[in-house]
Amino acid sequence: MTKKGIVIVAITHHGVKTALKIQKALDRCGLASRVYAPKKYSAPGVTVIDTNLAGFIKDNYSKASALVTVMATGITIRAVAPLLESKLTDPAVIGVDATGKFVISLLAGHLGGANDLTQTIAAGIGAIPVITTASDALGKLSADELARSQHLSIQNPDSLVAVNSAIVNNGRVVAVLVGDIKVPRDTLSCFDVKQVQNSTEAQELIEAYDAGIIITDKPVATAKFGKPLTILKAKRIIVGLGARKDTPTENIVGAVEVALERVHVPLGRVQAFATVDIKRTSQPMLDAVERLGAPLEFLSVDALRSVANADLSPDSVMVQQKIGVGGVCERAALLVAGNNSKLILKKIKLNGATVAVAEAE
Repeated sequence: MTKKGIVIVAITHHGVKTALKIQKALDRCGLASRVYAPKKYSAPGVTVIDTNLAGFIKDNYSKASALVTVMATGITIRAVAPLLESKLTDPAVIGVDATGKFVISLLAGHLGGANDLTQTIAAGIGAIPVITTASDALGKLSADELARSQHLSIQNPDSLVAVNSAIVNNGRVVAVLVGDIKVPRDTLSCFDVKQVQNSTEAQELIEAYDAGIIITDKPVATAKFGKPLTILKAKRIIVGLGARKDTPTENIVGAVEVALERVHVPLGRVQAFATVDIKRTSQPMLDAVERLGAPLEFLSVDALRSVANADLSPDSVMVQQKIGVGGVCERAALLVAGNNSKLILKKIKLNGATVAVAEAE
């Protein structure tokens, strides 16, 4: 989850015990969470709710990446129903019974990540995951799940119902890659996959199918398409790098692989790597990036110093003294990602390498 953390709320004594087990399971996966409960059921590690449940859910609905409610699903449904806005913006909502036997994905299963989080929690506490979205139940990949898993933005969300209906009803659905867009082919195995040079060629292809998905990095007009069509635009993914002089190539490659795994970004979706220009002569870094298969951009210390972002990690005194800026990989990733970029992974340090990942629409 990359939004604002996971809120776990329980309203009974048994529920609090289960909530704390859930928190431990999420901690093991590196997912930040906080447990809340009424004062009468408070325990060490639990934050007291100072309002009624409906008020608490309302206050936290737009602030959390996910709400995990350890209570009857009916209570959860009544609390969140007045707050529903859109599958594009609603947080994941997961229900868990007080004894921790079932974990149920209730809301924002695909784009909000509720289905994945349900699986994570269930595995962590030994529960049964309950996922009812049709595509998942049938072992198919919906258009919105494809968008979420491949870091693509949905340009026409009103198309999802028709396109997903075609997918779950065994319609012939084509995924069309426009231009030189990169998406790992194995993620598209449930679709016919075609590569074309422009939207005109895409239109001709899609007319022969029941529905289509276009994956592109350029604008596409939907008016000329007669079949249900979802347009997915590739977000720009940039990996920022830093490394000590003696860090070998294998360590840099390994650190990048770990970083991308943490944010579920396939290597094929990375547009570029970025670092400070003093690394131009670092053969291990050059070899690592060549092996990883995307270009490496070099940035001046002045350019890195100019990056202002509230999400930057605290400056490193040692790095500041050595090169004149308090950090490299986060600033480099944000700068190359461009306007409106954000960190989807703050810097991690692993075996002499530092890695951060930025994303931009």
